[in-house]
Amino acid sequence: METVLAFRDSFGSTFDWASGSGSRRTDFRVGSRFLLGEPLVQRKLSASQMRVGGQKITFSSRKRMVVVKASVQPSDSDSSQDPIAPLHLESPVGQFLSQILMTHPQLLPAAVEHQLEQFQTDREAGKSMEEPSSSGTELVLYRRIAELKENERRKTLEEILYAMVVQRFMDAGVPLISSITPSPDSSNYSSTWLSKDAKIEKLHSPEAYEMIENHLALILGNQTGVPDAIAQISKLRVGQVYAASIMYGYFIRRVDERFQLEKTMKILPPADERVPGGDESFRNAHPHPEMAGISGSGASPGLKPSYLRSYIMSFDMETIQRYTTIRSKEAICMIEKHTEALFGRPEIFITPEGSIDPSKDETIRISFSGLKRLVLEAVTFGSFLWDVESYVDSRYHFVLN
Repeated sequence: METVLAFRDSFGSTFDWASGSGSRRTDFRVGSRFLLGEPLVQRKLSASQMRVGGQKITFSSRKRMVVVKASVQPSDSDSSQDPIAPLHLESPVGQFLSQILMTHPQLLPAAVEHQLEQFQTDREAGKSMEEPSSSGTELVLYRRIAELKENERRKTLEEILYAMVVQRFMDAGVPLISSITPSPDSSNYSSTWLSKDAKIEKLHSPEAYEMIENHLALILGNQTGVPDAIAQISKLRVGQVYAASIMYGYFIRRVDERFQLEKTMKILPPADERVPGGDESFRNAHPHPEMAGISGSGASPGLKPSYLRSYIMSFDMETIQRYTTIRSKEAICMIEKHTEALFGRPEIFITPEGSIDPSKDETIRISFSGLKRLVLEAVTFGSFLWDVESYVDSRYHFVLN
C-alpha cells in the first residue's frame, strides 16, 4: 500500500487524488527479495531435441544476449518480428518453447507435458540413486552435480510457467506490452492499448472484476474520468505498482476460485447476509488488519462494495496470510524477471539518510488510460500465473506446502 500511495503522490499536486484510508496497509508477502530480479546474462546454449506429438523438432546452439527494447512498442503489430513478450527465455527448453509460441502455439501444451514427464522420470531415477558412501572428493562432486541439476530444473520451470502465461494472453487475443521507455511522445499509449480493455474484462469473473476496478480506483483515484491526461511518473514507481498488481491478480484468482466453487455448491450466505447490517455496514466496517492492503478496504470514495470483498473479509488472519503469499520460488523469480524485462533494471541511489534519491530516478510520460492498461495487464498476468502454476504442480509437484 505504501508503494501505491507513494506512486500516486509522485504525480504531484496537478491532480486531485481521491483520498483513502489513513491506516497502514499490508502488502503482499513475497519474502524479503526485491521485486526486480537479477540482470539477465549472456549464456551459451546447447543443442536440444524434443518430440511434440509425432514430430521431432531440433534447434542448434548459439550465443544469445537478452536485450530489452528501448522503445514503447505495443505487441499487437502484424509484423512477425515484434516480440510476443518482453522476457527472452534462455534455457534450451525455454528457447524451444519460444519457437513453438511463434510458429505453432497450439503445440505448446504437448511440449510442456513432455518436459514435465521428463522431470518426473528424472526425479524418480534420482530417488533410486544413493549418495557415495565415501566422504571425500567423490561425495563433494556428486552433491555439486545435484545442485547444478536442481538449479537448471528450477530455471526451466520458471520459463515453462512464463511460456504458458504468454500463451494464455495469445489465446485471449491480448498481446503483452513489450517494453517501457522514457519518451517525450506518449500518444501511442492509449490509442492502441485501450482497444484490449474489453477483452481483458472478459478474462475475469464479474465478482473478480469488481475487485480489480477497486484496485484501479485506489491507484488512479479520480483520474479515471480524464483518460487522455498525461502525467510524468517515476519509472521505478510504475514498475513497483506493476509487480504489486501481478501479485494482486494472483491473490484475486486464488480467492475467486474458492469463491466460485462455493457459489456453485450453493454454500455461500445470501447477499443480504454477507455483512451484518447490509451495504451501509459494509461501507463503514473496519477491515481485518491483514486485509488493509487488499484493494483498499476502507472508506475510499472511489471504492464499491462487492460480494467477493465481503467474502474475503470473513477470512481469519492465517487464511489471509496464506492466500496473499506466492506459493513457489519459481513464480516469484518469474515475476521479478518479467518486470525487469518490461521496465529495465533500475539504478537506485541511496541518500546519506538511507532513503532513495528521487532526483536520480528515470521518469516516463504516460496517459492515465495507458497506466490503466498496464495495471489491467499486470493483474491478468497474476491471474494466469495462478492457473498455470496450479496446472504444472498437478503434473510435476514443485510447490511447497
